[in-house]
Amino acid sequence: MMAIGIFDSGLGGLTVLDAVTKKMPAESFVYMGDNLHAPYGVRDSSKVYDLTIKCIERMWDEDCDLIILACNTASAAALKKIQEEWLPKNKRVLGVFVPLIESLTKRNWGDNSPPREVDVQNVALFATPSTVASRAFQRELAFRAIGVDVESQACGGLVDAIEDGDLILAEALVRSHVDALKRKMPQPQAAILGCTHYPLMEEIFRDALGKNVAVYSQANLVAESLLDYLDRHPNLSSNNKPKNIFITTGDPVIVSMRATQFLKRSVEFISA
Repeated sequence: MMAIGIFDSGLGGLTVLDAVTKKMPAESFVYMGDNLHAPYGVRDSSKVYDLTIKCIERMWDEDCDLIILACNTASAAALKKIQEEWLPKNKRVLGVFVPLIESLTKRNWGDNSPPREVDVQNVALFATPSTVASRAFQRELAFRAIGVDVESQACGGLVDAIEDGDLILAEALVRSHVDALKRKMPQPQAAILGCTHYPLMEEIFRDALGKNVAVYSQANLVAESLLDYLDRHPNLSSNNKPKNIFITTGDPVIVSMRATQFLKRSVEFISA
């Protein structure tokens, strides 16, 4: 058996899983949520790195040779070190920033030409405190584009509210964070939902930002990018009858209930 791993600190990565399973129904997926330690967005980079590699190793036990870090905090704080210093040659770990920046700059990741001007100049980035502090999005964007002003808003409390299933609080927090961002950048042209939990509140973000702001949400972009990656690396595709496994470091009963609420279909987690 071979499966593709989707990892997140909690439940947000289910938005990515949902998109990739719809795009690739013939593939097998293993989803792992580190719900016991969620959210990662308030942790320092060394702790995020340690937690992430433990979960990656657990997913290797399920024959995941390719793993997507569907967690912006892990992608920002740990991915570079994982790829450069720790990962065995026969394994692949990819992040979620790449497809987003490809879409925003309209240039492929393999395009190593000098940075150039792009259509969007004013970009609002909504992300966790750790992702904002890492400046990973701005760093990757700067390799590909010039003249783009990125204003970041650390959305404290939002992941906790979503994980707790408190969508009334989550909506209030979204509107508060959008108001705070607009005080710094009154007229953003584009908004990045820089956490895989945030697409669960995408309609609220869109309403608060207004119809003139293009909202970039990661799930579908990651799915398109993964499909292209598997076309180029067919050896990493599943070679068995499709089967999805859900693993959590938290309480599987509670996590299953929350996941079912989010995806609006029955999801059953097992304990890590």
